[in-house]
Amino acid sequence: MKPTTSAARAFAIVGDDGDRAVAVRVTGEALLRSPLANKGTAFTTAERVELGLVGLLPPRVESLEEQTARAYAAFLREATPLGRHQLLRRIQDTNEVLFYALLQAYVREMLPVVYTPTVGEGVERFSDIYEVPRGLSISLEDPEPPKNLVASHPVDDVRMIVATDSSAILGIGDQGYNGLAISIGKLALYTLGGVSPLRTVPVVLDVGTDRAALLDDPSYLGVRHPRLRGEAHLELVRKFVLAVRERWPKAVIQWEDFGKDTAFDVLDAFRDVVPSFNDDIQGTGAVALAGLLAATRSRGRALSAERFLVYGAGAGGAGVARAIRDGLEREGLSRDEARSRVFVVDSKGLLVEGRAMEPYKQALAQPASAVAGWTVAGKAPTLMETISSGKVTALLGLSGQPASFDEPVIRAVTANTTTPIVFALSNPTSVCEAIPADVLRWTDGRAVVATGSPFAPVTVAGKTYAIGQGNNAFIFPGLGFGAILTEARKVTDGMVAAAADALADFTLERYGRDGLIYPPVDDIRDASVRVAARVAKRAIEDGVAGRADLPDDLESHVRRLAWAPRYLPYRLA
Repeated sequence: MKPTTSAARAFAIVGDDGDRAVAVRVTGEALLRSPLANKGTAFTTAERVELGLVGLLPPRVESLEEQTARAYAAFLREATPLGRHQLLRRIQDTNEVLFYALLQAYVREMLPVVYTPTVGEGVERFSDIYEVPRGLSISLEDPEPPKNLVASHPVDDVRMIVATDSSAILGIGDQGYNGLAISIGKLALYTLGGVSPLRTVPVVLDVGTDRAALLDDPSYLGVRHPRLRGEAHLELVRKFVLAVRERWPKAVIQWEDFGKDTAFDVLDAFRDVVPSFNDDIQGTGAVALAGLLAATRSRGRALSAERFLVYGAGAGGAGVARAIRDGLEREGLSRDEARSRVFVVDSKGLLVEGRAMEPYKQALAQPASAVAGWTVAGKAPTLMETISSGKVTALLGLSGQPASFDEPVIRAVTANTTTPIVFALSNPTSVCEAIPADVLRWTDGRAVVATGSPFAPVTVAGKTYAIGQGNNAFIFPGLGFGAILTEARKVTDGMVAAAADALADFTLERYGRDGLIYPPVDDIRDASVRVAARVAKRAIEDGVAGRADLPDDLESHVRRLAWAPRYLPYRLA
């Protein structure tokens, strides 16, 4: 397969920082159909004449600010979250600069539409609302192998890829081809954090689906066979990885929403082949740890003063448990001491050595001798038994089980501490383990509460509490950006830990006096810059940086290089 002429090859950025311009190779309607090059009504009169656009656009020339205001008015006219999601996707597929200017100007309103919780409905309805091709789809039914598909992609210098096999999307499970929407949404947040959209590609590895409703749906656009598993699944991923390494040797891959039965295998198999990380495991772990560090440090306590229970042992739950354990070790605890303070409970009860469980859970299991007498002999302790006997003070939910942190559970944790920590991190909102207002009411306002999806502030006994959102978007854009800037050969555990520390420090510096444990979502850009700088520093320290010739003031360097939505002057190439 030969590369084709494309929108991505229709233009190039030329000049230096002070005199940059866009040199275009196509004119007229073809230029207007390139979302990365199209300025729409913002093309100047001179540009319209030179580029063959006279008569194809309304007479009025608008500024980016005027376009943004008009687009925002259209956003407000949409009556439903899905309608707003579709509108934003349509703008993105027409004019990317305008899309990101709009997103940057109205982060608080639009993040829940582009990302969680609305993206969940966007994924479920992706085939129904499909309009314009975006990204890369790879399946066994393709008439060309993955190597050819990657080689023929129009973008020559890709630096960031979000790839999913759609087996465990948010709290809605197997979504087949439709999972491409989650990769698109994640990359929008990378660009919000500073990564250029000119260098990103969303990918879906369509390995089939076991969801009967999709297989029977006449509008479903993915392949119609049961989901590949085992070596066949891993082999397709391997072919994709090797193709990426050959075509885009400086690209970083974020593995997204792989099910727990494959997430750890894929991460372990390829993290030394291409720089890559799993957001559900490492990103979720880092953002949860950052919130815990902010919560404990703001109260003058060490992380090791708490005893943690992670409810849910999928990829996210296991990632959080690992991150907490590793954080405790960095405070000086031994591996055994750290493990003794982190309890993981799945649908069958507490993870205990000797109990049947998947291999990835075994390192998180408690010794049988440590929990002797907590329950009836031969049975794994339940959630309530573990809270009581384990003296749990911090409860983290990643189960996808709505309302599982009910009043008895919260009161059981409160019996162990005056300031319980309750993070109900499952999203979308429909699967959240607890409603913040309930938790604060049951604890008389003493709990430190965070959620995975956005919730409005809560007033209890006349005092208003902001609800922190433990959103992975505070971690992964900066983690990826830092790896890109250093051309890292690997994303190390130290780089992920540095991201968590950076977010905690950022939150406490800006919002510690207000009692916040996560920044407002409006601050994703600044948080990402801080995280990227700290990650880049750690990549150099860990010896994995392909380039270490970076200035001492890394944060200023990151901020200067971060992509921002603005129109450049155009000229014919």
